[in-house]
Amino acid sequence: MIEDRLNEVLATLPEGVRLVAVSKYHPVEAISEAYRAGQRLFGESHVQELVQKQAALPNDIEWHFIGHLQTNKVKYIVPFVSLIHAVDSLKLLREIDRQAERCGRDSVRCLLQLHVAREETKFGFLPDELRHLMQEGQWRELHHVRIAGLMCMATNTDDRRQVSGEFRLARELFSELKAEYFGASNDFSELSMGMSGDYTLAIEQGSTLVRIGTAIFGERDYSA
Repeated sequence: MIEDRLNEVLATLPEGVRLVAVSKYHPVEAISEAYRAGQRLFGESHVQELVQKQAALPNDIEWHFIGHLQTNKVKYIVPFVSLIHAVDSLKLLREIDRQAERCGRDSVRCLLQLHVAREETKFGFLPDELRHLMQEGQWRELHHVRIAGLMCMATNTDDRRQVSGEFRLARELFSELKAEYFGASNDFSELSMGMSGDYTLAIEQGSTLVRIGTAIFGERDYSA
């Protein structure tokens, strides 16, 4: 049962680490089961699917968008999304700011996606690209977005030492940017890393948000 698997995962999370239940490709009924078990934070990675589910499910759900986001689709989720995990360009950040102002939201919390994996298919800023973005400072001109931290995906490998090292790199850069640009502010506080297969390693390296789907909902039906 989804409730049992959800509780098993929650039991492994230390204080200060929140679970993003990744519900992409899973039906509304599955999300409702997790909701009845007490889960309120869900992650989706396809805009149309998220919009449909948000309309069909209770209003107290905290929706996170965790996938690659195209600028022309920002307007559909900005009115209600709580956190956008994978901002991978200044252009996207600007569009989120523009759409947030347009729909009357004070600010939308965003995470900058860091590319640490040894896989070219992954999106995100390389560490020096991210340092350059922050140093250049154009993000400070955006008044309707709030940079809340970093997100990353580790390499899909069984080499736990490599995965742990990639998460450690993300944590070190997170600490560097927080000290350099945010100081004592609590705005920059989230480190989203870790999925079903590697979240325990991510927690060891300081993750505050783990994105877990398969371990809760089972394998996805991509044909649905």
